[in-house]
Amino acid sequence: MVQSGLRAAVCMVMILGACVTALGCGTSEPSAPSTQTTTAQSATTEPAPPSTEAGVTPSSSEPINLGMALEFTDHAASAMVALEKGWFAEEGLDIAAYESYVTGVDLAAALARGDIQVAYMCLVPAISVRANGGVPIKVVAGTHLYGYGLVANPAKVATPADLAKPDVKIACTQPGASADILLQRICTDGGLPTADIMGKVQRMNPPSQVLALQAGAVDACLVPEHWATLAESLGFTMLLTAQDMWDQLQGSVLVVKEDLIRDRPDVVEKLVEVTQRADEWMNANPDEAAAIIASRLTATGQSVFPEKAAEAAAKLDITPELIKRSMARLTYATSVDPAQVQATIDYMDQLGYLKQKITADTLLDLTFLSH
Repeated sequence: MVQSGLRAAVCMVMILGACVTALGCGTSEPSAPSTQTTTAQSATTEPAPPSTEAGVTPSSSEPINLGMALEFTDHAASAMVALEKGWFAEEGLDIAAYESYVTGVDLAAALARGDIQVAYMCLVPAISVRANGGVPIKVVAGTHLYGYGLVANPAKVATPADLAKPDVKIACTQPGASADILLQRICTDGGLPTADIMGKVQRMNPPSQVLALQAGAVDACLVPEHWATLAESLGFTMLLTAQDMWDQLQGSVLVVKEDLIRDRPDVVEKLVEVTQRADEWMNANPDEAAAIIASRLTATGQSVFPEKAAEAAAKLDITPELIKRSMARLTYATSVDPAQVQATIDYMDQLGYLKQKITADTLLDLTFLSH
């Protein structure tokens, strides 16, 4: 399905840069870590170190500073709403700093650092971080299903089969990212020449793809939401949504470091509860939720990384109306189907994107959902 040269190159990249192998939202550029300090949820006391005595865990009343990373898309809507509403603080969770990433590679790299304990990220990079980077993380909840779109210039691409035309130019994220995997899925399911199509793909981050489509530099792109709906709003055609590409696709998930589960399970339980509260609230209040997310996704005046991708994002207008349409294409829910997670792992392995194959059981800890 994938050319042998591409497969070998991808495997070498995975070996040399295990933690930054893939993510569903973009292509990486070198960047310094970004930190946004939130004054509304800062604590006045430092957390005591966890007890090392066997069987003893810190009291749930002890404060803890959490570092959080999230995607700069409406995939991370539940985290954005919870931050805006102050729900983390209500549960005694001090989100002392959080980082927004346009591209998933950089978010994946952030998880390798010691100061990030929590991430709202796409499932595919979470799998890569665990299988290729060996970072001890667990998926403790879902955040949404679906959340991708194939958008095209209708004058050049009327159906997915037109992607195989030699003169059709295609943009996508880097090999191993969620969008890249979905593009290969489209080729496989549609009986299209995968090697020919993937061989001509131009790799760039999502906002750059939208700008390239707008400029006529490419004829089609496969991007995560909200970028897909944004491209559609510029007059292009939404050929396929994620629902058309992969039924019950697990989009993004809530990820925590294993040591947080071990040392502060009470904190993990509260993170899951807040995420569930946010998902339920967004489903019941779509207009207000869209306004909050649109405000959070305005790149101007805030630190969003990497800078090159953020500069591209700042050139595109984000409105509550657009975000409401985009969010309607996602199913916000915290439930996770282990069979779907395993299917994603199996497909990534089939494409040669995993350094070592893992099982869904290795990645998942869904016990907090049952609470």
